[in-house]
Amino acid sequence: MSEAVTLRAPAFRREPGKLWIVPPAALLALLFFYPLALIARQAFLDDSGVANVAEVIRVLHSRFFLNALINTVSISVAATAGCLVVGLVLALILAFVPFPGSGFIARLIDTFIALPTFLVTLAFTFLYGSAGMLNAGLMETFSLPLPPVDFLYSAWGVILAEVTVYTPFILRPLLAAFSLVDRGQIEAASVLGARPFRIVRQVVLPAAIPALIAGGSLCLLLTVNEFGIVLFIGAKGVITLPLLIYGKAIQESAYQVACIIAVVNIALSLGLFGLYRFAAGRLGA
Repeated sequence: MSEAVTLRAPAFRREPGKLWIVPPAALLALLFFYPLALIARQAFLDDSGVANVAEVIRVLHSRFFLNALINTVSISVAATAGCLVVGLVLALILAFVPFPGSGFIARLIDTFIALPTFLVTLAFTFLYGSAGMLNAGLMETFSLPLPPVDFLYSAWGVILAEVTVYTPFILRPLLAAFSLVDRGQIEAASVLGARPFRIVRQVVLPAAIPALIAGGSLCLLLTVNEFGIVLFIGAKGVITLPLLIYGKAIQESAYQVACIIAVVNIALSLGLFGLYRFAAGRLGA
């Protein structure tokens, strides 16, 4: 009998430990689920609490929403593709082309992760803006009446800024993946007469695929939700979903329309986040 009591006692003492789930769950409900529920309620119900399906359909079929959705997807896909290409090239150079200061360059590129996105767009404005250094130099050198470089205030300017900001999210996992590549295989392929491009394609790239997929999914998620770069550049006619939500809620006070678009943006973000977690889990990145 005493042994049975002794065995049950630890189990009884461990029961109160389950209550530790209450504080984080309550905090999560207060800071995340409650605001999300308010957004969903404002999106699908009118002021009297009745479902307003007609308004949801009207917004989802509106030209301003479809244009913003197309801009968001096209810019994020193009920026992600640019990040993949630039990140892969930089990672190959830093990992397999020895030169003095390669480690410093890698750490310097990593610092872009810590910088606010508006600093990059501000630097681009000083360099490529209408009154920037490049245009000023070209106009003075060739006596041009107008700035010849005007890509910054377009979708291409947004894409270039996003590639600059988010390439380190590709570069870092690629460098980690390349550090695990067997250098003996590369040397053996080189001795057998394989050209550098073939070595990269058949030896190096298979090891980089998990990092490319996971990093690309993360970049796609981040660029879909990018707000500061698009707002600061002020590209004419380039309205993305986050910028449209801001305009409808803050500038037009159309809160229901903003909440409907926000629900779509949240659903898109959660889908991309699920893709990122799936890729990172399945591929071991």
